[in-house]
Amino acid sequence: MPLSPIPPSRSELLRLIAPCGLYCGGCLAFAGGAIRNHARALRDLLGPNFDAYAKRMEAMNPVLCHYQDFSNLLGFLSQGSCKGCRDGGCLMGECGVRTCAMKREMDFCGLCPDFPCGNPGLPEGLVERWRKNGELLREKGPAGFLELVRSRPRYP
Repeated sequence: MPLSPIPPSRSELLRLIAPCGLYCGGCLAFAGGAIRNHARALRDLLGPNFDAYAKRMEAMNPVLCHYQDFSNLLGFLSQGSCKGCRDGGCLMGECGVRTCAMKREMDFCGLCPDFPCGNPGLPEGLVERWRKNGELLREKGPAGFLELVRSRPRYP
């Protein structure tokens, strides 16, 4: 009989999921996130000399003439150093959610008795996502929510 997975600890949930419900663990800027880790692994697999190989092979594989642009992007993706908004590192800056969650001593907006509030202090494009994530957090609980967001693309 297979062992059931160990549920994530509260500290892991708080590290990977922002109070607003964004999945920090899947963000391209997140320190130790999958995008950063895979970009570093691919960069390391290609090694420091792949650019010379790409130049030699351009005539047979014209897509390789774009390798330098790809390499620059790969370098950028491998630099993720954000530790999430709870650690003051969110790319959104002070959106208002972090301050509210801290003041109310709430881990996640979706678990707040006043959710959804009238003004989460988020950019217009994220308000609907905040609402949906909060509803899912409330319905599935933080561990169930994490399992769900880990299985879907971060950038739909």
